[in-house]
Amino acid sequence: MSGFLVRRLIQSVILLKCVLVFVFLLLHLSGDPARVMLPDDATEADIAQLRNEMGLDKPLFTQYVIYFKGALRGDFGESFGHGESAFKIVLEHMPATIQLASAAFIFSIIIGLPIGCIAAIKENTFYDQGVMAIAVIGQAIPDFWLGLMLILFFSVHLQWLPPFGYEQWLHLIMPMFTAAMFHTARLARLMRSEMLEVLRQDYIVTARSKGVSEIGVVFSHAMKNSSIPIVTVLGIDLALTLGGTVITETVFAWPGVGRLTVEAIHERDFPIVQAAVFLLASIFVVINLIVDILYVYLDPRIEYK
Repeated sequence: MSGFLVRRLIQSVILLKCVLVFVFLLLHLSGDPARVMLPDDATEADIAQLRNEMGLDKPLFTQYVIYFKGALRGDFGESFGHGESAFKIVLEHMPATIQLASAAFIFSIIIGLPIGCIAAIKENTFYDQGVMAIAVIGQAIPDFWLGLMLILFFSVHLQWLPPFGYEQWLHLIMPMFTAAMFHTARLARLMRSEMLEVLRQDYIVTARSKGVSEIGVVFSHAMKNSSIPIVTVLGIDLALTLGGTVITETVFAWPGVGRLTVEAIHERDFPIVQAAVFLLASIFVVINLIVDILYVYLDPRIEYK
């Protein structure tokens, strides 16, 4: 077990180093970073001065070494628009993203898993077909369209919910539902398929023949053995929800990292973009590491390779 953990930690560190390289290259993919960051009417003297201030006049490898040492300290430079540490600004917006992602994640678990489980128990019934039809539609609806339709219906026509803002819990309802729709639908479909597979196993038939109640069969045997692949998907969903709220935050003007990143791209504020991409990628790597460890504990048959 210890060897497995060491190997997974080493793999995670290597992956984070690759992320750092990618984030560094973001600054150079669009051409001369100094020309991209400055307005179109900037003079050659202004461009040369910015290159000198940012160290862009040094060799590329030297730039990467300086950038890497700074990134290890959480220093991605100062934001051009805010005049503060880019990483600090990203961290200040992270609580809003965590709040939205956590609410959407919990919502998807509370709704998706039970309806998927019930659909498996009531296989081929009207309920099962209805749930699966809604789940397919839920996975197909684009986030931006769903968000706009929710604003149009609940804010403009019914005036029940505020379209934008962050101050009250009412502001969270529509962004949460928008961010959770795809994951809820996918969890429902996955839970149904996993439950159906488990319910057809021989040990389930044996449990029923011994007189175990249907509730006992479902909760004591089927759900427990169906949870292993679900845990993997939940971990991935949590990471994707944290990193995939860009569209939702933009539509609802939610003050999270996703919206901050979009604004930074429009304003050519590359230090903010680099810090945000690195932070979200790091969270994704850490969550996947935790999921791998939990997966091994849940299924003892898995070898520590």
